[in-house]
Amino acid sequence: MNSHGTDVRAEAVRRLRAGDKNADVSRALNVPVGTVGYWLHLDRAKRGTLPGKPHRPCPRCDDRELDEAAYSYLLALYLGDGHIIQYSEHRAPSLMITCDESWPGLMDECERAMRAVFPDNSVCRIRRTGCRNVKVYSKHLWCLFPQHGKGKKHDRKIALEPWQQRIVDAHPWEFIRGLVHSDGCRITNWATCIVSGEKRRYEYPRYFFTNKSDDIRQLCTDTLDKVGVEWKVTRRGREPYNISVARRESVALMDAHVGPKY
Repeated sequence: MNSHGTDVRAEAVRRLRAGDKNADVSRALNVPVGTVGYWLHLDRAKRGTLPGKPHRPCPRCDDRELDEAAYSYLLALYLGDGHIIQYSEHRAPSLMITCDESWPGLMDECERAMRAVFPDNSVCRIRRTGCRNVKVYSKHLWCLFPQHGKGKKHDRKIALEPWQQRIVDAHPWEFIRGLVHSDGCRITNWATCIVSGEKRRYEYPRYFFTNKSDDIRQLCTDTLDKVGVEWKVTRRGREPYNISVARRESVALMDAHVGPKY
């Protein structure tokens, strides 16, 4: 089998884009016509111009309108429980958000957000043991989620692009809600105290956000600061691990805008 360098392939693609026929490119570069046709197919797939396949505009590439509130929520879900996979260069990458079966309402909200952000793409749910992956395919995932990269999120730098930060600043509660829905919870704590010589138990609600990434926890706390929610860091051993919201006024704010998962 003959192999052809990247320079030959790039020249073939350049000629094909200029309108040259496959056979002419094949003769000029001494490459089998089938190989030229395959390169043309890959180039068209990469650019979304395959015959019979409609172009799906992107908010970043084509300046399509973006539902920013839904995006702020979906971005937070991605940072918590999402990942992007591309199995081969012939297929579009997929975004998957893993949702616990215990929270069907969360799955519904995740699906609604995906459909709002990707109105021209199909969204599906894939059953897994104890959970479901809410999934969408789009070749523009790299444009909308530039935080994607190799390895676990807590092992690499996570920072928002300026345009993403602008959206989060405009829709902070959607972002906070997505973080809590992915890696957070609302629980009821209890403690005891002595009242008139008697030990009494009292209960109080509390929110937690748990993530191993220092950068993602920082995004959470920065956004909590902007909406006036007081928080503190709790640790697992010596390592910072949880963001805790326990003060009554702050819990009331969280209840009004986030609430427990369902």
